[in-house]
Amino acid sequence: MAEQQPVDEQADGKGGMALALGAAVLGIGGLAYYIWNDSRAQLPEPTPIVAVAPESVCGPEPATREFALEAFQWGYRMDGQPVERLEVCEGDTVRIALSAEDYANATQHALHGLGLQLGEQYYKVEAGPGEVNTLEFLASETGEFAFTCNAYCGISADSSHGHHTMRGVLEVLPRAATEPEVAAPALPATDIARDPLDMPGPLASSGPQTLEVLLTTKEVVGSIAEGTTFEYWTFDGQVPGPMLRVRVGDTVNLTLSNDAASKNPHSIDLHAVTGPGGGAVLTQVAPGESKSFSFQALNPGVYVYHCASPVIPMHMTNGMYGLIVVEPKEGLPQVDHEFYVMQGELYTAGTEGHQEFSTDRMLAEQPSYVVFNGRTGALVDKAPRVSVGETVRIYFGNGGISDISSFHVIGEIFDRVYHEGGSLVNENVQTTLVPAGGATIVEFTVDVPGRYILVDHALARLGKGAAGFFYADGEEQPDIYQGGPADESGH
Repeated sequence: MAEQQPVDEQADGKGGMALALGAAVLGIGGLAYYIWNDSRAQLPEPTPIVAVAPESVCGPEPATREFALEAFQWGYRMDGQPVERLEVCEGDTVRIALSAEDYANATQHALHGLGLQLGEQYYKVEAGPGEVNTLEFLASETGEFAFTCNAYCGISADSSHGHHTMRGVLEVLPRAATEPEVAAPALPATDIARDPLDMPGPLASSGPQTLEVLLTTKEVVGSIAEGTTFEYWTFDGQVPGPMLRVRVGDTVNLTLSNDAASKNPHSIDLHAVTGPGGGAVLTQVAPGESKSFSFQALNPGVYVYHCASPVIPMHMTNGMYGLIVVEPKEGLPQVDHEFYVMQGELYTAGTEGHQEFSTDRMLAEQPSYVVFNGRTGALVDKAPRVSVGETVRIYFGNGGISDISSFHVIGEIFDRVYHEGGSLVNENVQTTLVPAGGATIVEFTVDVPGRYILVDHALARLGKGAAGFFYADGEEQPDIYQGGPADESGH
């Protein structure tokens, strides 16, 4: 039979005491947990705040809404204040940066989270002590959407943050319908486009002369295109300003007057002038005033003149440019026709009605219009006519302020080009470059009847207005060109 071991009564007594003490501890712990949960349920909750979108009414454009939330035992808070509602606008990007309060004595509560069902999508983020994790999503639907703690962080298996105060609501507000922007109506306007034939003829041979030139700066409303107006700043009310024509050795007494109705000071800088500012320093003229200065024409060529009052590019692009031709002492060779054409840029805000000047577009060098003689269609409405066999000279300038012009006549070859408006003559040229603030003279003989198109061969500018016509009348020339109607250019 088995041997019976003796019983140590003292040890047995100690074990009994340990079991009793353990039971007591468990009881106290359970009681403490009960009391903690019960007190948590009975304490008054702080009054929550509403974290709203920055605008009280949703604007026309979506925005990014950022919320820095801290999860703690009562719920969520922002800037130290409890928050149970977030408001955003439809289409906004919502960015929630979630951090967790660190419970020093209850590490089981250190993990927190936020989960949100928005339509068919469920979004969630979790954060532990010392962490800041970000949840980002698009508020694609309007309505109220509940969010809760999506992390298991309870003390017991049946306890988690999802109950009680770990919850809130995201409200996605509808974006207010916006009225379409209505353009200001077009204003009564004058035709500011200068006729390409409106220019002084060749000068008679003579010795040096003293010439009196009177110019008036005017601010006028003109039509850019049908149904569209703009306030142009001009010399003598048209764009370009009047062509000035002198000979080498002539003395010019120029008086610049600024119309009393003008709102801005104006001036003139002539590239043909040798002297500081080209005359601009001497002609800064306030509305209603006049100033004069004199200069001698020393160099032959075709030169740009323009306003040089601050802000200079603004004055120029608004229409304040023109050409001065300084003929050599012997004059220029005779031709049958002369045209006066200048390319310019307009920087406007809007696409119809009355348009205002756009500084942003000017600084970005993105013209709204690129035009010949001030407006779209100027050399279509006022297209000159010539005859087959006649010679044509075009004085062409670029009022700028940003683009280089690639001047070209579709269907013609320039017999002679006065390179950059100077004395160097190039022959048989298809397209000639004219820099901003530069000019040229081109000459050719018209051999075939039909319609000819003047363009800047940076052809994207056609859609902005850089096109014009002239017509050649006469008999067909089948030995040179045949196969199409004489009145069509194919463009």
